[in-house]
Amino acid sequence: MGLAVRTTIGKGLGSTTLEFKISFVRPITTETGLLKAEGVVLARGRRVSTAEGRLTDSSGRLLAHGTTTCLIFDR
Repeated sequence: MGLAVRTTIGKGLGSTTLEFKISFVRPITTETGLLKAEGVVLARGRRVSTAEGRLTDSSGRLLAHGTTTCLIFDR
């Protein structure tokens, strides 16, 4: 989720997490296999951005999901 936010900011800017929430829906074990993580920016302001993420297995079953709020700052 944080990397999704980072793709929206330009040179000379940084970001850090203000808050995040993750919900695990199914157990993740060594037998789960390959995982796919997707992050999408929901809103991007001048100083704050929000994003959501999903973690799925190779069958497309949802394993976890979450949201984050990030602070954007000058470096």
